[in-house]
Amino acid sequence: MNPSSSKLPVSFSIDKLQKDLAICENDLWTPHFNTGDYSGNWTSVSLRSQSGLANDITSFANKGYKNTELLDKCHYFKEVMDWFQCEKEAVRLLRLGPNSEIKEHTDNDTSYEEGFFRIHVPIITNPEVLFYVDQKLVPMKTGECWYANFQLLHSVENKSSEARIHLTLDCVRNEWSDQLFAEMGFDIHYAPKKEPYSDEVKQQIIAELSRNPSAAGAQIIADLQS
Repeated sequence: MNPSSSKLPVSFSIDKLQKDLAICENDLWTPHFNTGDYSGNWTSVSLRSQSGLANDITSFANKGYKNTELLDKCHYFKEVMDWFQCEKEAVRLLRLGPNSEIKEHTDNDTSYEEGFFRIHVPIITNPEVLFYVDQKLVPMKTGECWYANFQLLHSVENKSSEARIHLTLDCVRNEWSDQLFAEMGFDIHYAPKKEPYSDEVKQQIIAELSRNPSAAGAQIIADLQS
């Protein structure tokens, strides 16, 4: 089995990340739609979204995504995106407020083995932010770049008095990323055995798909209910 999380061999300018963040502070930060998954304050703003709007913060794999007008103002965020030589889907800023918690949960189809990988770049963080994946602490520091398998159970606690803000990129696996992950020690040929979804997980998937109706989503829901 491949690592549950891994630091990529690149880091980004903290000063430039925070300058672009300042550009976004006047835009609408939208509360996360999974209200049952957190306590406190968890908000987001989009740099790439399905509708092209900055307040559209949904992120479903294999959907069409486009840059928002906000991204046009954030040249360094665009530079970070361009470092990844692969297709990008949702790109967002995720803010977890002081004394807030993202409860332990899983995100479907968000592992490298499934052809999709989610990257986190901390812009503002501190040692009192505890990020766990598969019950292992992931020691993300400002400016670093991390992959994690969010199909595994994960949670975040912000025990500090300041917000934690990450830039997240949802990327599509390709030959370039295979070479990168192989150099990071991943077995790019590894394919985990698929286990049947539990009834609880099925209901979570149906609830998420129902928030953003589509023909493809309706078919998945029908398959899950059959």
